[in-house]
Amino acid sequence: MGLFERVARAFRANVNSWVQTQEDPEKILEQAVMEMQDNLVQLRQAVAQAIATQKRSERQAAQAQFTADEWYRRAQLALQQNNEILAREALTKRRAYQETATALLNQIEQQKSVVAKLKKDIQTVEPKVAEAKAKKDIYIARARSAEASTRLQEMLGGVSTTSSLSAFERMEEKVMQLEAQSEAITKLDGDDLEKKFASLEQGGSIDTELVALKAKMLAGGENTTEVSRQLPKSQD
Repeated sequence: MGLFERVARAFRANVNSWVQTQEDPEKILEQAVMEMQDNLVQLRQAVAQAIATQKRSERQAAQAQFTADEWYRRAQLALQQNNEILAREALTKRRAYQETATALLNQIEQQKSVVAKLKKDIQTVEPKVAEAKAKKDIYIARARSAEASTRLQEMLGGVSTTSSLSAFERMEEKVMQLEAQSEAITKLDGDDLEKKFASLEQGGSIDTELVALKAKMLAGGENTTEVSRQLPKSQD
């Protein structure tokens, strides 16, 4: 293993260790969205509670005003009976309930302001939560893509390019050698076949010539005998 490759592997190991010790982006995004969702739920609960408190205050104010009116009726009844002391006590009770009703009405106005503000906050937070959810999915997809790319680079980095190329070159050389051997064998087989056919053709030609020569010699022998017969005999 070369020095450069050892350094590269050490660097990748350090990077992997650092990444593993860091917070997971996907978990961080999920947690952030969950917190925003919880805040939105709490806001909605606060609005519901504020509205319920406002309704209760309105009922209490109405009851206080009703009681104040009832004590006013009693004060009138006491005066009709010429009982000013009882009428004064009734009016005192009436004033106390009126003050309670007034205080409750002021409280109701404040509660209305709180409810309106909370509703406005919800209208502001809801689109932000929706946007955060959409961005979360995008960022998670990007994080997963980056992680997959990193793993791919690590996988490719663990493969020796030089040795791979050398292996391909050796295989190419082997294939070329096998092709050359196959071509040579094919050529040799073709030459042998040509020689056999040439030998057969040559043998047939010689046989033909031999037959012709025999026939010629036979014919020549007959001619020689005939000529010898025709020649005059020598006289002794």
